[in-house]
Amino acid sequence: MAIYRFRVTFEDYDEVIREIEVLPKHSFLDLHRAILESVGFDPEKPSSFYISNDQWKKGEEFTYLPSELKIQKGILLMDGTPLNKYIDDPHQKFYYTYNFERPFDFHVQLIKILSEEEGKQYPLLFKSIGKAPKIFTNTGNIDAHFGTSDDDTKNEFDFLNDMAYDAEDEDEDLLDEDEESENDEFSGASGGDEDF
Repeated sequence: MAIYRFRVTFEDYDEVIREIEVLPKHSFLDLHRAILESVGFDPEKPSSFYISNDQWKKGEEFTYLPSELKIQKGILLMDGTPLNKYIDDPHQKFYYTYNFERPFDFHVQLIKILSEEEGKQYPLLFKSIGKAPKIFTNTGNIDAHFGTSDDDTKNEFDFLNDMAYDAEDEDEDLLDEDEESENDEFSGASGGDEDF
């Protein structure tokens, strides 16, 4: 049986590359999960693949966790849609958008069609180059990577805490300075009233 090897790159991070092998019978959902596992992102986010041309223009869409509007439009779902049905070029390209709330865009290109090797489980991460970017939440915090351990987040530098910055102490110092300057102004003004 044939194997498809896809090269997956972030649109905005050229140095991050993954090569993933899948079976032709695998669905777009299988490829979605394999890509996100390879970069450590949570796969349970609304996402879509689009058939693409050489200029990465979006064509027909295959979606996961679609909105009501997409359901009404009858857009195909990733689950149950086999890859081989939509590969008609030995260098087939798909544009892939992960998590529409905080999107990352990927270029997914078929680079080789190989023979299946016995004993291997597919989908398979064939090659991994570069570290995936971190996902930031609306509060500015780093959203936990799907595949990272607590040790990874403990090793990150926390500017305010690691520099021994204490916001409460500084606020108290500012209040003390303001009170002293107000007392000086008023003491001078009251001294002037006594002269009258």
